[in-house]
Amino acid sequence: MLVAALAAPAAHAGDGLVVGVSEDMMKWSPTRPAVVRGHMARLGIGAVRVTLRWSPGETSPRGSTMVALRRAQDTARGRRLVLAVYSKARKAPQIARRRQEYCSYVASLLALAPRVNDVVIWNEPNSNRFWQPQFASDGSSASAPAYELLLAECWDVLHAVRPGVNVIAASAPRGNDDPAADHPSQSPVAFYTALAAAYRASGRDRPIFDTVGHNPYPNTSAEPPWVRHQGGTIGEGDYGKLVSLLRTGFGGTAQPVPGTGLTIWYMEDGFQTRVAPGLSRDYAGRESDQWALDPITHEGRTAAARRRADDQATQLADALRLAYCQPYVGAFFNFLLADERGLGGWQSGLLWANWQPKPSYRAFAHAVADIRRGWVDCAGFGGLG
Repeated sequence: MLVAALAAPAAHAGDGLVVGVSEDMMKWSPTRPAVVRGHMARLGIGAVRVTLRWSPGETSPRGSTMVALRRAQDTARGRRLVLAVYSKARKAPQIARRRQEYCSYVASLLALAPRVNDVVIWNEPNSNRFWQPQFASDGSSASAPAYELLLAECWDVLHAVRPGVNVIAASAPRGNDDPAADHPSQSPVAFYTALAAAYRASGRDRPIFDTVGHNPYPNTSAEPPWVRHQGGTIGEGDYGKLVSLLRTGFGGTAQPVPGTGLTIWYMEDGFQTRVAPGLSRDYAGRESDQWALDPITHEGRTAAARRRADDQATQLADALRLAYCQPYVGAFFNFLLADERGLGGWQSGLLWANWQPKPSYRAFAHAVADIRRGWVDCAGFGGLG
């Protein structure tokens, strides 16, 4: 039953749930800020996450990064702007000098953007796509201990600059836990277990993060958000597993856990759609996701139809409401606001690539409005209680 996946406490985070989008396009277009702000207002979006690139040797942003930061601030005006800072996988900060450079770079961003208070440290460090190496020669985790050192360095540097800063740890939803794989990665269960072990071994008496920023993508766009997985995968339906993992790993240390002040933010989630007839000219390439959905099918869905999860509108509305019903979840960010034009990328936006609303646009806005009013029945969520 779904109720079991929501965890026992009757309280929920929904009254303060941050609903946002992860969207980088606003960094590069000088003509879109007003258009983007209009869509965010109609959708009820309260926050935007953008990514910025760091390179080894840099201790402060320059050039195009300065332009991107300025445009992001302008577009997000009146809303929470969250910065995620990372680089190529093999440029991950592995030594003390690089960690100092990276954390100084992030501190410089805060100085340049005084209204920014939320920073994601790197991106999916348990994924080979974003952090290498994942494993040491003996098969133990290499990225988790290295990431623990980076988090500790940045937590100290950033809190010295701004005591109320929100330092966000990052993680991907799945991994193969196989050092011999072509693209070795770590499941979040294995990764957070190793991260906690490294933290305990350090003897540190301060936290290393203020929020867990997990990306709970489903295995496919057609998989309902409440599905629970075996093994090390953590999707949105595995909320109870994530809470237990953090409590077990960090409980009794100086690192807060869910229930003692730590919140969980879903920094990226999304459900890809097929391109509607007549819009193919706005896209390029060939669709890479065999599970891509229709944006919407029909109104007045029955419980049986909801179980099929055969459109983006249903998936997103359920994912939002589920996040609302999970007591320690503080934010949900959809990836993206507008589709990427290349069909090898992501078409999980609320807008088509031509920036016209998808049919799922209204369903998302309605779900956000229900959350704001507290009109979500967590006990009988989706008729599955």
